[in-house]
Amino acid sequence: MKKIKGINLGSWLLMEGYILGGPNIAETQIKHQFRKKQGKAELKSFENLFRKNFIQKKDFKNIAQTKAKYIRLPFNQKLIEKKPYSYSQTGTQYIKNALDWAAEFNLKVILDLHAACGAQNCDWHGDSDGSANFWLKKSYRNRAVKLWAYLSDKFNNHSGLGGYDLLNEPVTDKSNINLIKDYYKKAIAAIKCSDKKNPIFLEGNCWAQQINFLADLIAENIKISIHAYSPLSYTYDFVKGLSYPGKIEGQRWNKSTIYKYMKPYADFSKKNKVDILVGEFGINWRGGFWGEKQYLDDLLSVFDDYGFGYTYWTYKAIANSVFPDGLFQYLSNNNYVKREGPAYGWQNYPLYWKEEKTKIKNFWQTKNFTPNKELLTILKKHFIK
Repeated sequence: MKKIKGINLGSWLLMEGYILGGPNIAETQIKHQFRKKQGKAELKSFENLFRKNFIQKKDFKNIAQTKAKYIRLPFNQKLIEKKPYSYSQTGTQYIKNALDWAAEFNLKVILDLHAACGAQNCDWHGDSDGSANFWLKKSYRNRAVKLWAYLSDKFNNHSGLGGYDLLNEPVTDKSNINLIKDYYKKAIAAIKCSDKKNPIFLEGNCWAQQINFLADLIAENIKISIHAYSPLSYTYDFVKGLSYPGKIEGQRWNKSTIYKYMKPYADFSKKNKVDILVGEFGINWRGGFWGEKQYLDDLLSVFDDYGFGYTYWTYKAIANSVFPDGLFQYLSNNNYVKREGPAYGWQNYPLYWKEEKTKIKNFWQTKNFTPNKELLTILKKHFIK
């Protein structure tokens, strides 16, 4: 398989709070707060205009110009599933648009189930209410399996399709580990009924960190996906003033440390003869004054040396003081960002929606976002290797 090198399209088919400049709560809650202020009809208008403006065809062209060849596309199951085992034509069309645009620019899309029904972890990005009910109800897991059967049957021959990431960052305790494997087995079988050629990616437990239990699922076209954000206090800028290379979380972090961090995954890859995809990695940008460029360059060099594929998190975001941010950043301040508060980012959308809908729609477009040329230069250097 051609080595995967690409970029994540976060917050388009699943809304994330910090990427939109606001607090991190579940997408369902974001929309609930909007509906409380503006009503059901305006919520539908808001969703449609956001999907049509935050990411457009020209964004796929931008990504192709970085020399990336893949896009990992996170989506919320609720976008596609109207009700159990019934699928939305509108949601499906967004997937088709992504595949069509990817094909036009010689890109491949990995479909990433980022938020499954019931939520596969307790975090906002799983669209969770604080519980991981995906592991408590077999019906939720069955619905996700049927969703993959639907998507693979519909798109398996599309030239823009690059694979299926069955579940983003599952989190459950050891007693439920077989539930992950059982879900994966059923989803693999469902996909392979119609698609035996495109790769299927399995993420490990505990935010795609623990993968050893997946060894007996490896077969033709089955790949393993991990996420690599360590050390979090530095990459997410949770602790201010940390610099790379330097002492972080009680030890010295440099390129040698990164090799050690990644070595167990490289050993697993070699032992099991399986490709590793680093589906997410990234860094909070602090002007490049704290070693961000060196960290990213070292990390990518280690990935390349170990033969890992990788997709950067993420393509675009409101510039923020924490969490990995975008290769394209919104740097200015306005009523829809309002870094001074008291409402932040997306919290302001319902406040200004009726009067300033057109302005908000235009604000979302990438023409207003500034490319981070330093990070893009490092990525391009590794994308072309």
